[in-house]
Amino acid sequence: MFESLTSRFSGAFSSLRSRGKISSSDIETTCEEIRQALLESDVALSVVDDFIADIRQKSLGALPTMQSGSNQANAIFEIVNSSLIEILGGQARRVRFAKNPPTVIMLAGLQGAGKTTLAGKLAKFYADQGNTPLLVASDLQRPNAVTQLQVVGESVNVPVFAPELGNGQGDPVKVAKAGIEFAKSKQYNMVIVDTAGRLGVDAELMKQASDIRDAVKPDEILFVVDAMMGQDAVRTSQAFLDGVGFDGVVLTKLDGDARGGAALSIASMTKRPIMFASTGEKLHEFDIFYPERMASRILGLGDVATLAEQAKKAFDTDTSAKLEAKFASGEDFTLEDFLEQLQAMSKMGNMSKILGMLPGGAGQMKKQIENFDEGEIVRTKAIVQSMTPAERREPKLLNGSRRARIALGSGRKVSDVNNLVDRFSAAQKMMKQVRNGGMPAGMPPGMGMPAMPKVSKPINKKKSKSGNPAKRALEQGQ
Repeated sequence: MFESLTSRFSGAFSSLRSRGKISSSDIETTCEEIRQALLESDVALSVVDDFIADIRQKSLGALPTMQSGSNQANAIFEIVNSSLIEILGGQARRVRFAKNPPTVIMLAGLQGAGKTTLAGKLAKFYADQGNTPLLVASDLQRPNAVTQLQVVGESVNVPVFAPELGNGQGDPVKVAKAGIEFAKSKQYNMVIVDTAGRLGVDAELMKQASDIRDAVKPDEILFVVDAMMGQDAVRTSQAFLDGVGFDGVVLTKLDGDARGGAALSIASMTKRPIMFASTGEKLHEFDIFYPERMASRILGLGDVATLAEQAKKAFDTDTSAKLEAKFASGEDFTLEDFLEQLQAMSKMGNMSKILGMLPGGAGQMKKQIENFDEGEIVRTKAIVQSMTPAERREPKLLNGSRRARIALGSGRKVSDVNNLVDRFSAAQKMMKQVRNGGMPAGMPPGMGMPAMPKVSKPINKKKSKSGNPAKRALEQGQ
């Protein structure tokens, strides 16, 4: 996400840093470059103008106070970062839970925005935190919408209240009201109401949404919008705000939005916070929207905080503790341990997205990220899983016949098995060196990751002794 915008921002600041002492005209040039980048990213013109006016005023005002020798470019970078966080909403806003359960969340938006899938993601998000959500199927208009919600609910192990089959039949307001009563009787502490959408904003859509709103009196109304809509996303948001009203925004399909204009416009234009963001098709690719983290990604600083959170979720605490203890005690890291790490990495999601969260991930590492082969991790797992537990614990057992069997079982070549074992042995040696207080001269190629450049070691040649006694004494340090 935001690849184009990140690239333009990086270029603008790289140019600014190369100028040495910065003048007011340099700031004007940078502001114009940023303005052009935002417009090309489909950010609303009024938002762009306010943003540029803000950073221009703050940068020019701070310029005289910057002491000689200070990094002026970095100071201006911080001004841009702060202003970017502000137009993205300032700070994360979480769902307000009702004092008397259940907390009712109503979803609204156009057809195709991804409301039904989003309902499942939201339910899973809160279920994982110990809540007991109930999904209510009030979209009775779209064909198979009720069935889709039931499938989504089953996939996240969340019950669905669906007394009507839908497909144009039934009263969505009655279903929504009945769903709330059912939740109270069964002591669910959260209700997520999925509502119907349209291909465009119309009076019928607004009336149905407002009728459901009046009937269930939701604690939160979330407007679900496709991030790839660009300027249309802002116009649609405003129409729903005027016609129904909402408390927060959920951006879907953010992973496919290279421009990012909607994210930068909606919060500023509607004065409503972006509360959640969906960054992929999988049900776990969903999280709270953090303006400071998003600003960091746009400016090419990565998103280490989110990466750390995902790693914490993926890597089992007991497993991590076991590996730490093994490392400290001097035990060898085995292929069995490696398999556990690969499985945990798979839980974190798409590796290209993970690498994109690293600082510089969208800049210097862009080509590596784009060329990363996701299937390599799957193929590596297949090889290790084709080994017996004994072979994983003791790779020295892997003779020629065993390697041939493993290759056949994993659908790979013997050379692939040999390559993996060789890389693993190199990694083992490196870990031993690190454990003993040494620093390896070069990193071995990562398992399933692009190989790091090898560092050649100097050849230790035996030096000849000088025939001059005085010179020989100096050579020997005497």
